[in-house]
Amino acid sequence: MTQIKFTQAALAEMKKRDLLEHPLLLIADDAGGKYSIRGGSCSMGASFSIIKLDKLDPDYPIALQNDAGVEIYTSQYDLTLLEDNLVVDYVNAGLLLKNDSGLLDGAMSIGDGAKLLAANDNVQQGATKNC
Repeated sequence: MTQIKFTQAALAEMKKRDLLEHPLLLIADDAGGKYSIRGGSCSMGASFSIIKLDKLDPDYPIALQNDAGVEIYTSQYDLTLLEDNLVVDYVNAGLLLKNDSGLLDGAMSIGDGAKLLAANDNVQQGATKNC
C-alpha cells in the first residue's frame, strides 16, 4: 500500500482550509481528468492537486495510508506518477508534494470536486497539439 505522510504544518493548513473533514483526492493535474484544475497535458506529472469531495468517487479507489487519519485516495493512473514515500508539507505559503526522488510539486492546487465537475462538464477534452 502506498504511504503518504503529512507534516504538522501541512495538517494545520489543510485544517484551516476545511479539508480534513472531507474525503480527498490526490491527482496528477494534467488536464485529462474530470477534476483537473490546471490545463496542459504537456506538463503531465509536473502538477498535482488535492481535491475535496462531498462523497467518495469510485474512479479513485486507492486509499493512501497515513498516520494522520486523513481520508485521501487516488487512481491507478495517478499512482504511476506518484511512487512511494509521499510527503505533503506546507512551505512558503503552499502545499508541496515530494517523494524519495525529490520534489514533485512545490505548490499544489486545491479544488472543490463538485464545483470542478460542474465547470469541467462543458469542457471538450481533445488531443493536445505542439507539446
